[in-house]
Amino acid sequence: MMQIYSLRFLIFLILLSNTVLAQELYMPRNIKNAYEKGTRSMDGKPGKNYWQNRAKYDIAVTVNPDSKTIAGTETIVYSNNSPDTLKAVALHFVNNVHKAESPRTDYTNAEEFTKGLSISSFAINGQLYPIDAKNWGTTANVKLQTPLLPGKTATFVIAYSYPLSKGEGREGQIDPTTFFAAYAYPRISVYDDYNGWDRVPHLGRNEFYNDFNDYKLAVKVPKNYIVYATGDLQNPDQVLMPEFAARLKKSYSSDDVVHMATAAELKAGKVTLPNEWNTWKFTANNICDVTFALSDHYLWDAGSVMVDQKAGRRASVQSAYDEKATDYPYAVKWAKEALSWFSENAPGVPYPFSKTTIFQGFADMEYPMMVNDATTDDNEFSQFVMNHELAHTYFPFYMGINETRYAYMDEGWATTLEYLISTAQLGKAKADANYKQFRVNRWINDPSTEQDQPVISLSTQLSGSGYGNNAYVKPSLSYLGLKDLLGDELFAKSLHVYMDRWNGKHPMPWDFFYSINDATGQNLNWYWNNWFFSNYYIDLGIEKVAIKGTSYTVFVNNIGGFAIPFDVKVTYADGKEQVFHQKPGVWKADQKKTSIVINGLQAIKSIVLDGGIFMDAKSADNTWSK
Repeated sequence: MMQIYSLRFLIFLILLSNTVLAQELYMPRNIKNAYEKGTRSMDGKPGKNYWQNRAKYDIAVTVNPDSKTIAGTETIVYSNNSPDTLKAVALHFVNNVHKAESPRTDYTNAEEFTKGLSISSFAINGQLYPIDAKNWGTTANVKLQTPLLPGKTATFVIAYSYPLSKGEGREGQIDPTTFFAAYAYPRISVYDDYNGWDRVPHLGRNEFYNDFNDYKLAVKVPKNYIVYATGDLQNPDQVLMPEFAARLKKSYSSDDVVHMATAAELKAGKVTLPNEWNTWKFTANNICDVTFALSDHYLWDAGSVMVDQKAGRRASVQSAYDEKATDYPYAVKWAKEALSWFSENAPGVPYPFSKTTIFQGFADMEYPMMVNDATTDDNEFSQFVMNHELAHTYFPFYMGINETRYAYMDEGWATTLEYLISTAQLGKAKADANYKQFRVNRWINDPSTEQDQPVISLSTQLSGSGYGNNAYVKPSLSYLGLKDLLGDELFAKSLHVYMDRWNGKHPMPWDFFYSINDATGQNLNWYWNNWFFSNYYIDLGIEKVAIKGTSYTVFVNNIGGFAIPFDVKVTYADGKEQVFHQKPGVWKADQKKTSIVINGLQAIKSIVLDGGIFMDAKSADNTWSK
């Protein structure tokens, strides 16, 4: 008997060990090191030794519309808050992606190529460095003549220029006299606690990772050009004619849409001061980037919206667009609706910035306080895209996400918020249809290997449709599944805990996982393992139905593996219908099988499994009929 009990106990220990191991989350060695050093904490909070570097940028540029070039000088006061002595600095200049010799993920037309960045002067703490940017890609490494010690600062002064690219991308020439100048300055890369210097090159598709900095931006342009930028305009009276400066100031407190500059006023040259050149000055603090745009003929609208009822704080909402655009006259109205809804509902955090500007371009792309969206003749779709880009205010910008490596931490949330606001604007049925059409369809109906890579995979290692669906679709479904699992109240509470802890910092996926665990008081590692660390997809099937009187036990196989919510839709013999909702928790004990007992009102004619937006790869086995 002792041998039998010993064997049983051994089996119990093995099963218990497997259960415990199943609850752990895979963690790469460099991530483990961050937790061991105390910069991160297993309860999801920043660790007692957490740090991050930051800088103050003072950028002054001149834009020449004739030569299509930007030239300027920047002063960067960089603070080393790390415990490390920095013997070199890494820099990024994203627009070097347009150099012919730069690697890219996609085909590029030769007309989009430029010579890239030119540096005429580079000094650190007053010491000139013989820097030649001719051989730089989108990243560069500069060895310091004097190492930068912990707790010390270094002052960089860089004089540079570069040509604005052609092509319908995230930045460059929109038309002959309209330009969107994103990533318009060399920046010091992020130095963080788990990767050190961020030296990942920009290849065109992957997005960005920046420190939180303070910015002063001065943009010198010819008369009749209006400049739109991240930050608050500091000198409206020195660049705008009095009437237009007054209109702008009025718009800051107006619920109405103010037509700042009409086509006739722009053509007559009445808007800006008649100096040959005007310098527009902006400031923005504790933000991870600055962007600007300019045009001599774009119409300009403005208004404002209450984003923080408790503090009585409003945000300026502006738009700039070609007079031929049929959707952009609604841009300020739509943006106001979005900022109000996001502030009050989901994520339910007041819009954190003082302004946003919706600028007509080509990119359908987000920037701090700015959006670059194409015009379309489908107003519903235009608003849909704008909602998505404005949602990025929170993820990545407010939260400091490393989009380059972890695209699902921002695109997944923007896609989720896009869906949630659509349910309020269009109704659930239409929002569901759009989400399935634009998001889930392309993933679930593609059985290729690329689609089943774990979401936790580094975004830098993915390409094609595998990148897109790992960034947008699967993580969004996981967040919506989490909402269903926790319920609206606990979901909102736990999301706020994560955002309160990590806004203005640099969270990693594990910080999110552990924060939600801590905020909910639940070990959700089974859920994170299921959605983020697996190669699962969505495919349920009814194995069998056991009948005993009017009690029906539905045995469901989770063939695909994802822990999804779903409805069991029952049709009775008399045609009446009943729905039994199943939360993702039904898969906690066994992620491959579950059973649902239905005590029917009468004999059941048919049973259907319906995941709604959690679309099934093979729905043929989702139906049982007697």
